[in-house]
Formats: sequence, C-alpha cells, structure tokens
Amino acid sequence: MTAPVRLVEITDGNRDAVCALRVRPGQERFVASVAKSLEDAATTPEGEPWFRAVYAGDEPVGFVMLSWDVPPGRPGILGPYYLWRLLVDGRHQGRGIGRAVLTEVVSLVRADGATELLTSHEPGDDGPGAFYRKFGFTPTGEIDDGETVLRLAW
Repeated sequence: MTAPVRLVEITDGNRDAVCALRVRPGQERFVASVAKSLEDAATTPEGEPWFRAVYAGDEPVGFVMLSWDVPPGRPGILGPYYLWRLLVDGRHQGRGIGRAVLTEVVSLVRADGATELLTSHEPGDDGPGAFYRKFGFTPTGEIDDGETVLRLAW
C-alpha cells in the first residue's frame, strides 16, 4: 500500500516540526538531518537546491531535496536533476512513503523535461541502495565522494 503524500514548502510555521524528523537509529550515516540539509542548500546555491517537507495528511513525515535543472559544467554538482536527500522519519518508515515521494518527484522532474534522475548513496547494509534499485535506479559505475551513483532513466 502506498501512503498518500504531499510535498509542502518549508516555512517559518512548519520548519521546527520538519527539522525534528529523524531516521531510525543506525541510519544516520546514510542520510543527513533536515537541519543539515537546509544548511547545505543555503551554502551550495550552485546545486540549484529544491526542497520540500513530505506530509501524510496534516503531519510532516519526511523531507526531500533535489538539485533542480543544474546547468552543465558546474564542478562537483551531479545533475541536471539529482535526488540529493530523501528522509522518512523512523516512525513512518515501512508505509510506502519513500516510494510515494519518489513517484511524485519523478513526475515533477519529467514534467520539467528531464529524461533521468540521478541519486547516490553510501554503500552499506541497512542503507538505501536496495530501496533505490527496487524502484528502478541502476548503478552508473561512478563513485562520487565515496557514494555509489545511480540513475533512473525513462
């Protein structure tokens, strides 16, 4: 069963609740916190960061951040469309939220004219690699800053 999700702008009114979201213990090495992600977005404008809170009903349950339509040739930036962060709060994992978010993101980037979405992950048991592969991402053979780069093409 896929959980219905909405992607919502982060505002002063929901920032604290979204920043309070946490992955399960032991998963912290695979995905940065929301606060760190927002800091990375602010300090890496060349990555064209686009981010949203993930809501199920009226409750924030996750966070997603992409590099959105990055012009070619920017050093150190994968793109043009790159799934930079995907975090589902530990209390809400296993309900189809991550899959629903990815489905929504793919729909949005396709509508913007993209032909592929890239992401990367740190290798390791309990990491997100199997989740991304099950969704249809395939390894590109590239390693970026120690992370395995994956591609979803359509």
